Amino acid sequence: MMTFLEKALGFDPKSMKLRTEIIAGATTFLTMSYILAVNPGILADTGMDKGALFTGTALASAIATLLLAFMAKLPFAQAPSMGLNAFFAYTLCVSLKFTWQQSLAIMLIEGILFIAITFFNVREMILNAIPTNLRYAISAGIGMFIAFIGLKNANIIVNNDATLVGLGAFTPTCILGIIAILLSGALMARNVKGSLFWGIIITTIIGIPMGVTVFPNGWLPVSAPQDITPIFCKFDFSGLLNLKTVLVIFSLLLINIFDTIGTLMGLADKTGIVEPNGNIPHVKEAMMSDAIGTTCGAMLGSSTLTTYVESASGIAEGGRSGVTAFTVGLFFIISLFLSPIFLLIPSAATSGAL
Repeated sequence: MMTFLEKALGFDPKSMKLRTEIIAGATTFLTMSYILAVNPGILADTGMDKGALFTGTALASAIATLLLAFMAKLPFAQAPSMGLNAFFAYTLCVSLKFTWQQSLAIMLIEGILFIAITFFNVREMILNAIPTNLRYAISAGIGMFIAFIGLKNANIIVNNDATLVGLGAFTPTCILGIIAILLSGALMARNVKGSLFWGIIITTIIGIPMGVTVFPNGWLPVSAPQDITPIFCKFDFSGLLNLKTVLVIFSLLLINIFDTIGTLMGLADKTGIVEPNGNIPHVKEAMMSDAIGTTCGAMLGSSTLTTYVESASGIAEGGRSGVTAFTVGLFFIISLFLSPIFLLIPSAATSGAL
């Protein structure tokens, strides 16, 4: 058993403990599992089936993370990118008027190009050619965009023809969104593990007497995985041969390059595996698992995948090998049977996480 773990997942029994790696994986999953509630909520605004989106999100995350575990043997986890899912829903589908089927086709093309530029080491060349301050600026811009979506989902801000953006009415949904933001912020300030996850769960419970969290008839917490057929491989390549599509794909590639490489560099530094010359062991394998995961995610109806900075929570717990990532992947598979719980969560409850 130990020999398999050592060869397949990079587990070193001399310096690592199996129990620590498993606990680290559980911690990482807990801190990033909010994506199972947030991603279907965002992408469902395009008209996609929310139940199918939950299955696609969980499967894509499991596939990408398990690939990373075996290919890179690093304690990191992957899931649909916060920011790129909003880009998919509100920029591609709402602003640029692509259908969600066309948007999935764009994601597939991006994933294939991602694999190609990773294989030929183009990613590193692009990264080295762009100034550091611009990299930070892109990250800041993505963060502001995500925060904006969080406020919109809770109706704290609404469309206003005179000023573009205005304050929404003081409704139960708005109040619950404010509670979610304050609660998530307080939990994060106190360094509570899984603060975003617990913020979503507690806010969802608070929303029950407020009438925002609604239980469907015959609700049960456990069920068979939701049918993914409505969104599986629903690609539409018609009308994509134009400059607008090229610019969109370039934007997606650019954002994903910074998102992935920046996160990998930060996490590798926390893990202590960065070599004296600045190189990160198995970084190409980690980026390739990301690229393959993005391609598989498009087939499963999900937006672009990336490495999650929340992996730092598992690293802080002592995770140092692919066993940690393998554990996260297993938890994503188990979550397929808990879809009623995650689909019950109202959009306002995820505002804090966003």
